[in-house]
Amino acid sequence: MTVMAMAFYLFAVSAVIGGLFTVISRNPVHSVLWLILSFISAAGLFVLLGAEFVAMLLVIVYVGAVMVLFLFVIMMLDVDFAELKAEMARYMPLALLIGVILLMQFGIAFGAWGVSAGAEAAREAVTPTDVHNTAALGLLLYDQYFLLFQLAGLILLVAMIGAIVLTVRHRQNIKRQDILTQMYRDPKKAMELRDVKPGQGL
Repeated sequence: MTVMAMAFYLFAVSAVIGGLFTVISRNPVHSVLWLILSFISAAGLFVLLGAEFVAMLLVIVYVGAVMVLFLFVIMMLDVDFAELKAEMARYMPLALLIGVILLMQFGIAFGAWGVSAGAEAAREAVTPTDVHNTAALGLLLYDQYFLLFQLAGLILLVAMIGAIVLTVRHRQNIKRQDILTQMYRDPKKAMELRDVKPGQGL
């Protein structure tokens, strides 16, 4: 077995294990950490395929930004997970039925799956040999699919603003800083001199 094959099986098994524990983990923070492991393993698989740009995109965008955002939302929102689990238990039979159907579909798909004889030749015909894959992907994103790329950025911006709105809570009994009031205050009213007599307080 070659080093490439060993690395492929290592990343594939860790990706499957990370996805499995993401679903079955009881602690939501642990679920996010297992999902990070799954993303890193998928990035390793992309590196083995020669798509290093997509691999770095997974690590930088998903692991470095989206997963950190998930962690902040989970830790900052006061969510009653016991109540959520109680509600989820009501839909467990339906979830198991859907899971069995998905497993059957995967079994049918992998049972009938086969490699075409001309697949490699078709792949080489589509992939340009004189342009690096990162440059080719950049040409597609910023030329042919520029509008869709910008719309995806707007969706991520809306998701970020929604997470900030969900986490900001204005409590009544907390003293907050009002900068405009501090700027426009009258210096004559800001201080008051009192004649304090010895042995007496204010």
